[in-house]
Amino acid sequence: MYMQKYDLSGRTALVTGGARNIGLACTLALAEAGARPVVADLTEELVASGCDALARAGYAAEGLVLDVTDPDAVTAAADRLNADGAAVDILVCNAGIARSDVPAEEVTDEHWRNVIDINLNGVFWSCRAFGRHMLARRAGAIVTVGSMSGFIVNKPQPQSYYNASKAAVHHLTRSLAAEWAERGVRVNAVAPTYIETSLTRFGMEDPRMYPVWLENTPMRRVGQPDEIASVVLFLASDAASLMTGSIVLADGGYTCW
Repeated sequence: MYMQKYDLSGRTALVTGGARNIGLACTLALAEAGARPVVADLTEELVASGCDALARAGYAAEGLVLDVTDPDAVTAAADRLNADGAAVDILVCNAGIARSDVPAEEVTDEHWRNVIDINLNGVFWSCRAFGRHMLARRAGAIVTVGSMSGFIVNKPQPQSYYNASKAAVHHLTRSLAAEWAERGVRVNAVAPTYIETSLTRFGMEDPRMYPVWLENTPMRRVGQPDEIASVVLFLASDAASLMTGSIVLADGGYTCW
């Protein structure tokens, strides 16, 4: 009974930023559970590499070049993928950037807008476009990728723009969950700690930064992409059927202190 709740056979799952790092791990996890994966990412090269990675693991994936900051493109993609009886049953809003270690007083307008546009606006455009189709079917699961930075202020790196974007993602997640719960669509978030990816390598290689990260983490380590993908799989599956509006911390205990 219980393991059957994780079976995603017959469902289609789209992951934004799905070609590498946490996104690729999420795509692999959902495919392993039986979902038909759609790898959405910014360039043809990234999409091809993501689809190749899934093929090597034994899964056939559809690729989609998608800029989540373009609302018209997101809407068009959602309409196409949901046309003619097809349906995207699971949406994972993973695309995001950090651009960390810039003090607030030195942040340019371009920097602020770029982070907010990808991390927050892109999540909303994606939820809005794919959510419309889920609401029409009265079924669907959306998982956004927030951050422990939506709960705390990181140190030693200054990153006010990133922290603000992720806190907004958390509250957007709760807001959508509250609006859509009675209409069959669940919306939850995972809030990771530092995960070993190409985006965090700058900090892991910085002797000023990395020791502080570990000192503030009770587990004394960073996470791995598959550890976040496991949470996403849970939230996307029927195992989490009573959960909506939840922000699930996967932070190695970081926010305990």
